[in-house]
Amino acid sequence: MSATAVHSLWTTAAEPITKIDAPKVEYGQLAPTLIVVGAAIVGILVEAFVPRKSRYYVQMFVSVVALAAAFAAVVALAADGYGTTKARIAAMGAIAVDGPALFLQGTILLAALVGLFTFAERRLDPVVHGNRVDSFAAQAASVPGSESEKAAVKAGFTTTEVFPLLLFAVAGMLIFPAANDLLTLFVALEVFSLPLYLLCALARRKRLMSQEAAVKYFLLGAFASAFTLFGIALLYGYAGSMSYATIAQVVDGTVADVNPALADTMGNDALLLIGAALVVMGLLFKVGAVPFHMWTPDVYQGAPTPVTGFMAAATKVAAFGALLRLLYVVLPGLRWDWRPVMWAVAIVTMLGGAIVAITQTDIKRLLAYSSIAHAGFILAGVIATTPDGVSSVLFYLAAYSFVTIGAFAVVTLVRDAGGEATHLSKWAGLGRRSPLVAAVFAVFLLAFAGIPLTSGFAGKFAVFKAAAEGGAAPLVVIGVISSAIAAFFYIRVIVLMFFSEPRPEGPTVAVPSPLTITAIGVGVAVTLVLGVAPQYFLDLAGQAGVFVR
Repeated sequence: MSATAVHSLWTTAAEPITKIDAPKVEYGQLAPTLIVVGAAIVGILVEAFVPRKSRYYVQMFVSVVALAAAFAAVVALAADGYGTTKARIAAMGAIAVDGPALFLQGTILLAALVGLFTFAERRLDPVVHGNRVDSFAAQAASVPGSESEKAAVKAGFTTTEVFPLLLFAVAGMLIFPAANDLLTLFVALEVFSLPLYLLCALARRKRLMSQEAAVKYFLLGAFASAFTLFGIALLYGYAGSMSYATIAQVVDGTVADVNPALADTMGNDALLLIGAALVVMGLLFKVGAVPFHMWTPDVYQGAPTPVTGFMAAATKVAAFGALLRLLYVVLPGLRWDWRPVMWAVAIVTMLGGAIVAITQTDIKRLLAYSSIAHAGFILAGVIATTPDGVSSVLFYLAAYSFVTIGAFAVVTLVRDAGGEATHLSKWAGLGRRSPLVAAVFAVFLLAFAGIPLTSGFAGKFAVFKAAAEGGAAPLVVIGVISSAIAAFFYIRVIVLMFFSEPRPEGPTVAVPSPLTITAIGVGVAVTLVLGVAPQYFLDLAGQAGVFVR
């Protein structure tokens, strides 16, 4: 490079900047996320200034109002046409406001609202020192079993910080599937992951197991985030931009203006392939696909059950939304490269989740492996690369999230002296001791198994149909075989509940407050409605299935 060229570079760089353009932010279109973030900040102020006795009720009120208002904002945007004709990129290219984003945001907000009711449940454990207690540690900062913890329990403390943590997690999840550049994607990933790491450590019973789950989740999650970040750096080196649209143009070879500083590395396929693989790997970790699933059973088992239910439902919805947008908007030009890899991941995920679940003796671990198998079924819809593929995945995610929260809410009811009775042997004869609870759980298990007239059947049918039409028929055959394997262990639990003798020292079924009853009732209602009359919701998902580019 000649001296004159260097000199000219210096002179152009040193010219005074006359004005910086103010960012243009469409607050109305970002309203759902802004409402939730605002409420989370209010929740922190409540922790600081409201007396301890009133915090639970104030936090509960703030959280419910925020989630309901945010859902109303999503519905208003969809009714205004932002899901279809007015779909656009907002916040200076950072956020997409389109059908899939609004559909997934609505699903996350409803799932969070139902999950919130299980968080707020305070009638399941016996009263301690005259105070009602919930699923969370009395004082999260104290060492398990220490004097300070005993003092906190005696004083009747409750960890009301879980409500703002839930709201921060939801805020990150709302941005995640709507992110339209890689930096926004990463920030959203961290915003919803960090509160979840904390929430996993807050179980009132089995504190050490809960903290172990949180540490495992945090360490593996940090690894996955690092891979994602490294992949983002490589993709930036490849395309000279973080924006999804620009990267897609560079992949297609239609990019107009090239940054001269990046002209040498732009279009380097090695950067593209490695970068895309690393980012996709980070997302597959979040959905719990094999071989990135190792955290799932331990974390699901150790975390407080309300957190497990919320996390299992909402994280999957957000992560699959982000994965869909990445593959369909950024990397459609790489389809021949990523489809064979996704085929392999989907096959081992479906079969792995279903086969290992058969050996489980703990109900929460069994549901964890079941969720891994479901990630494989949803990937079959992702692989279809057709509009039907997108809409079938959206429908499946909506159906799956309510079944999951409902199932984990039922798990919180079956208790013995040590808290929740999660070992399968304790569930023997539950149908005779408490027929209603067992029947409700059986409905959820049948939905997971994909039996007709449940939402699980409608979802699986939609996903497999899209995959078959997208040219992935062998995948559908493997999916049906995995479903049959999975049906075995779901039916086994039903047989155990209804056709085994109850043990005399067996667990009791706690009588929940209206909050948990509402959560379970919504789960059953959605499961049956989406199973018996899915067409309206399939059409809704079909209308919402077009990404804005």
